[in-house]
Amino acid sequence: MIETNVFFASIFFGISIILPVLVSISRPIARRISMACAGLGLLALADISLRVMITNSAMTLNLASFYKELSFELLIDRLSAFFILTIILVSLAVLIYSFRYVEHLKKKHGKNIAVSLMNLFIVSMILVVASKNLISFLFLWELMSISSFFLVYFDYEQKTTGKAGMFYIIMTQLSTLFLIASFLLVYSSGNSFEIRQMPQNAPMASVIFILAFLGFGIKAGVIPFHKWLPYAHPAAPSNISALMSGLMIKVAIYGMIRILLTVLPKPLLWWGVLILLFGTLSAVLGVIYALKEHDIKRLLAYHSIENIGIILIGLGLYVIFKASHFEALAFMAIAGSLFHTLNHALFKSLLFLTSGSVVMATETKNIEDMGGLIKNMPATAFLFLIGAVSISALPPFNGFVSEYMIFYVFFNTHVLISPFLKILLVASACILALTSALAAACFVKAFGTIFLGVPRSKHASSAQEASKSMIIGPAIIAILCALLGIFSFQIFSILGFNFPIPNMMYISIVLAGTYLIFFLLLYRASKIRVYETWSCGFPLSNGKTEYTASGFSEPIVTIFRAIYKPKRNSTKEFYDDSNVIVSHGHAEMSLMKFFEEYLYAPVLKAVDFTSGITARLQAGYLDLYIVYVFLGSLALLIAMGVLT
Repeated sequence: MIETNVFFASIFFGISIILPVLVSISRPIARRISMACAGLGLLALADISLRVMITNSAMTLNLASFYKELSFELLIDRLSAFFILTIILVSLAVLIYSFRYVEHLKKKHGKNIAVSLMNLFIVSMILVVASKNLISFLFLWELMSISSFFLVYFDYEQKTTGKAGMFYIIMTQLSTLFLIASFLLVYSSGNSFEIRQMPQNAPMASVIFILAFLGFGIKAGVIPFHKWLPYAHPAAPSNISALMSGLMIKVAIYGMIRILLTVLPKPLLWWGVLILLFGTLSAVLGVIYALKEHDIKRLLAYHSIENIGIILIGLGLYVIFKASHFEALAFMAIAGSLFHTLNHALFKSLLFLTSGSVVMATETKNIEDMGGLIKNMPATAFLFLIGAVSISALPPFNGFVSEYMIFYVFFNTHVLISPFLKILLVASACILALTSALAAACFVKAFGTIFLGVPRSKHASSAQEASKSMIIGPAIIAILCALLGIFSFQIFSILGFNFPIPNMMYISIVLAGTYLIFFLLLYRASKIRVYETWSCGFPLSNGKTEYTASGFSEPIVTIFRAIYKPKRNSTKEFYDDSNVIVSHGHAEMSLMKFFEEYLYAPVLKAVDFTSGITARLQAGYLDLYIVYVFLGSLALLIAMGVLT
């Protein structure tokens, strides 16, 4: 049965990737058949993953063998099955959404290529998490990176797309470089490329961990290696942004967890401290930078960095309690980290898909030019609201449960002996609490500015609801966000995990009853009044007197001005020579790009300087090159002891 499912999945995926490329005429039917085949392939793999998850078994499959150390083998155990199911759930919703979304792409003759690359991207992510050895992992990792790069670079005629594509490809290749170094050390330690436990050698294990953490951390968008996310997500089509933010960066999390659980199952305490520090920094700075953004897709990209930080906090807690021999708390921590991985994949893809519908309807990514969309796009507004509540970790949705599990581990910090660890974990817990509060504030700003009030632009006032497929796809994810939150206690019990989490079903009933009573009382107490709203002398419909996203962010920018480093610039022109009566003016506030200016820019300058010196050595004269060869040979002979 398993072999049959794999066979049919391979056929369907092959058709989904090849068909759009073979069809020269850009017709929707070919693209829809391709996406339908991809969906069937995902369903075939879902059956395998569910069997593995329920039975806690493992499945191996040898795709190709060239010689002993070079083979393409798949291994689906409970960990990889969990990530495959996550990829399947989000990808199915994205495929449904894409049925109509891809037809709105500007490049008429590039739509088929976009669909083919999207299907290849999905397949490559599945194969990466199912890889049994490091060779196939690296090959498929590069396939995933290249296919996603072309999708980011899809609208290459835009000026910002070139910078986004350059940022992304450089950072992803840097990630691969660290992974290659890490995997080579794994091979040298165990004389095998199999993903299995390596012989224990603390110094070597630490080097392997650091290299792997850097490689996977860059791909996951961990601060300070995060800059590609805010560039790549706004540049890519919204359905691709959902796949990249919801899934691709989770593949990097899978790699990190696989190294810790399988290759290095006896972690050192300082590894956990390092992961926790990077996670805490990513969580709080991610949400702080999100709060100042007005580009909806860039805002969501920064929230991906925030939630990757939360996942890493759970992973860091796992390593700390594992190294301290508190197995139950360690298991709770990694379970919370994995559950938040699933939850973030769901609510972040939901937010990117609904924001894609909004951007398509308003023809802008700037939330300041939106407003009042709940009247024309009520279904999209409701789905976005579910995503916003979920990512803000409010009950009874799924984001609350996974963050509760991580906080529960924090609340048991007292079992640790080290005072330093206790202080560190308490500080991290406080910062995580601040992060959750700021995330809620950010989405109050986003939802209010986008959907409430009155339209602030012509396109916003004439916006229309998204098509049915663009509603059904996000709706599936929204339902999952609710179900995984409300029935989290029951789901964990069915899987055999008795975690000390509240029964959200009862809490949901209480919340629903409370809201119902509140609205009934409000309805009975309300009296309908018709009156003209005062709007400071402006017509009410122009939106000039509304509370803007900039106004909402201003107090927060002031509070965190040490991080933002705001600069206020203003120009004025006057009617009179005495400069008393202002005719018109312009004011703007710019924020310092700390990591670009103080981390990336110095590195780029150093590379440019080194390249300039190297270029001078290549003068183009044969005599000079002969001198280089002579000096190099002489140095080699001296080093070998031939010449003394």
